[in-house]
Amino acid sequence: MPDFNPKVTTNLGLARAKSIEVFAGKETVPLPEREKDKEGPKHVLVTGGAGYIGSHAALRLLEEGLNVTVLDDLSRGNLGAIKVLEELARPGQFQFIKADLTDLEELHEVFAMNDFDVVMHFAALTYVGESMTKPLLYYQINTGNIVNVLDAMRVHNVTKFIYSSTCATYGDPKQMPVNEETPQVPINPYGLSKKMAEEVIKDYANSNKQFSAAILRYFNVVGADPSCRLGEAPSPALKMYSRLTTACVDATLGRLPCIKIFGTNHPTEDGTCVRDYIHVLDLVNAHVAAMNHLTDGEVQIFNVGTGHSVRDFIAAWRKVTGKSINVEEIPEMRAGDTPKVYCDPSKLENELGWKPEYADLESALATAWSWHQANPDGYSSSS
Repeated sequence: MPDFNPKVTTNLGLARAKSIEVFAGKETVPLPEREKDKEGPKHVLVTGGAGYIGSHAALRLLEEGLNVTVLDDLSRGNLGAIKVLEELARPGQFQFIKADLTDLEELHEVFAMNDFDVVMHFAALTYVGESMTKPLLYYQINTGNIVNVLDAMRVHNVTKFIYSSTCATYGDPKQMPVNEETPQVPINPYGLSKKMAEEVIKDYANSNKQFSAAILRYFNVVGADPSCRLGEAPSPALKMYSRLTTACVDATLGRLPCIKIFGTNHPTEDGTCVRDYIHVLDLVNAHVAAMNHLTDGEVQIFNVGTGHSVRDFIAAWRKVTGKSINVEEIPEMRAGDTPKVYCDPSKLENELGWKPEYADLESALATAWSWHQANPDGYSSSS
């Protein structure tokens, strides 16, 4: 990959914000001024766009021909993903702003210097286990930052919002699969922080009839860009809260002695947790479909995913990789976990025409394995 030499992009006017860094590896062309909404969205702000899901969303939007600004503080995102996006974008189509959503003044500066049509909000903390030990941090980031983003949208007249939520807001539901009307009774700070954010969005929509939003609820995201340009690359410090895919990768590559399955006596078919698993591209396509069907004054809610048990997942991983990884079963489940949550995505399918391209788990995991084979050290493999 060519060297990435970021520079401050002064022609967008952001250089005068002292704590904001704007990077562009190609010559940056100012985005044209125009009347909003006449031709649909043209410029999308993607918060958390250096992260796993956000970077794939940014790539999808670039491929749609939209102008994209990624805002990320890089506390958990990857600069390597930004390098990839910058290389794939046309001159003037993409910019990266390193900024902190908790700083409202900084956020208003970003909005003042850009003409955003839509905000696609992925920036969040997402580990259930971490939320049990750091609940205040989760409320500050996941709930508090929603207030800041919506306030910036209000002041700068940006009226379209896509929120990346979670099925963890449902808690431990009594009936499966859950639909959008299933009561939300979260059982951990992560789920509650996201539910509270949803309530903030609904309240703001009730006060502003020009505002429209879509909320997408999902659980575990898997897979990678099939061309191996982007993938999941969590920082080593977060692996103690590891997702199942990351644990499988590390066990396959010899970095872990085994996979640990927490909770083997659940009231499920094989005793292990059942969760939604959704390919990252299918999830991103759902976000884009929702963006293209926003209705003024409405907050639309969609579930995304299909259910598989942890043992199903590991069996599919073994088949895809051809590797026999060791498994340690621990009967006790982790704090904050629930035995079974998977959703009914029929509303998304019927109203938006969404269909998953990676409907079976093996095809989804094959893209993840390809990414990790090509990039065993994450984005540093290609730097």
